[in-house]
Amino acid sequence: MRAVGGGDTVVAFGLGASLFEGAEAQSPRQLKAMPSFAGDLLDPAQSHGDLLVRVAGEDADQVRKAVARVKAVATQAGWAVRWGIDGFRAENRVEGGRGLARNPFHFTEGFGNPETEQEVADRAVVREGQGEPDWAVGGSYHVVRVIRFATELWDKDSVPEQERIMGRRRDGKWLDGTPTAEQPNFAADPKGRRTPLDSHVRLAAPDRRNPPPLVRRSYSYDRGDGDTGIVFSCFQRDLAKGFEAVQKRLAGEALAKYVLTTGGGYFFVPPPGDAWIDALALA
Repeated sequence: MRAVGGGDTVVAFGLGASLFEGAEAQSPRQLKAMPSFAGDLLDPAQSHGDLLVRVAGEDADQVRKAVARVKAVATQAGWAVRWGIDGFRAENRVEGGRGLARNPFHFTEGFGNPETEQEVADRAVVREGQGEPDWAVGGSYHVVRVIRFATELWDKDSVPEQERIMGRRRDGKWLDGTPTAEQPNFAADPKGRRTPLDSHVRLAAPDRRNPPPLVRRSYSYDRGDGDTGIVFSCFQRDLAKGFEAVQKRLAGEALAKYVLTTGGGYFFVPPPGDAWIDALALA
């Protein structure tokens, strides 16, 4: 994560594919405009961009001040804000080294993330030998998806039905009785009697012992008038093997009728140092 900040407020940024127009040889190899996947309805005005800026912190007032400073600097530089969204993490906490939070569907998420910094780096950080430009080694591909939740429709379902759709209990426990901290053996349930074959977690990671190579850090949002959902955010060293592989497996999931992706984009978080600035200077 390329980040700067003071105190508890962090300002982090990622580079969009459009920033490399005219300098494609310097661009991260998998960086492109985020395509539409099955069920998406992307609003062009709420998608993509040259630069993604994420401001996060514990103090809402400090976050708002940091956002105002970022916007002022952007205006002075002749940049315009394309889109933005406010997020929060209800019941935000760390358990077993994992950051957990409750989403608007009342489920705790974050259990699929690794426990250690080394495991995070193994999934999220670009390595030498991947065919990326030298300056990009140590960076990370960042996917952002603004996903609207049909909370009114969802809340009409019983809790047991919601849990079958997700493939987990609301508190994160597995449907087959496997302890939360362990990984279930879906192969022992080939017909999906305990964990349905079209449940979200089973499709996303059919082999829980070999999880998708990505790290999640999502936020809930509420823009009023029933527009609630999550700002899905994940980091990986390989887009095709990380987010895109998972998203393709999710086609046809039972959860699909309750969610709609309306915006977001693909970005690349540069590594520490200034080599990325030289790469952009060639654009």
